[in-house]
Amino acid sequence: MKKWVSSILTFAVVLVLAACGTSDEGKSGDKAADQKKIVVGASNVPHAEILEQVKPLLEEKGIELEIQPFQDYVLPNKALADNELDANYFQHIPYLEAQIAENGYDFVNAGGIHIEPIGVYSKKYKSLDELPEGATIIMSNSVADHGRILTMLEKEGLITLKEGIEKVKATVADIEENEKNLNFDTEYEAALLPQIYNNDEGDAVLINSNYAIDAGLNPTEDAIAIEGEQSPYVNVIAVRSGDENSEEINALVEVLRSKEIQDFILEKYEGAVVPVTE
Repeated sequence: MKKWVSSILTFAVVLVLAACGTSDEGKSGDKAADQKKIVVGASNVPHAEILEQVKPLLEEKGIELEIQPFQDYVLPNKALADNELDANYFQHIPYLEAQIAENGYDFVNAGGIHIEPIGVYSKKYKSLDELPEGATIIMSNSVADHGRILTMLEKEGLITLKEGIEKVKATVADIEENEKNLNFDTEYEAALLPQIYNNDEGDAVLINSNYAIDAGLNPTEDAIAIEGEQSPYVNVIAVRSGDENSEEINALVEVLRSKEIQDFILEKYEGAVVPVTE
């Protein structure tokens, strides 16, 4: 009799413990299920740095952010197309449009975040006016940036572009007047330009702010000329078509445009990166 009662009690305890274990596992599982995650590819500077500030704000919304850093302008779009990323944050609108046209990517712009003014850097001269006859101007081999750079140089009075062209798509061949007979070298990848500048190659080098900052340059102090804040070259969150209205992407863009993040950008980069709200 005692053995029979003991067996019943033991069985009851096992049931209770099993029930408790199931209940705890269920709660843990529900919590994991509620936690959403997005993987975003980004250039190291300033994009990944900005996203690090976004992490805790998204965490409050139940979204885990994983940042995948990249050093170039090609792989982040390939990774997005291959579903290795949920979004990327490194490129401006003309570059995104050029990549879509060239590679057939089914991407869309989910929202503009900031502008990175391009600067002109020189170890030989302190202003554009000092550039001599036949000076060599080095800029990236990214055709999507050529119209931007040439438009900037036109505003600075160094060249004149042909009338009637779409300036965002301008190339060196579209230069109408070039009084100083400037030579344009478009051989190098954008990421190499700070090294080219440090090696004192050419007379002036045009460098995107993200690469300049990553190389320890201060665009507002070290550049002899810098693109205006009204530049249309807004850096955006790019996603696969159909994902732009997802809860996670909307939350990401919302946080990136928040006052907290905008204030961080202004304080951290001191005008070398300019936030946008639309």
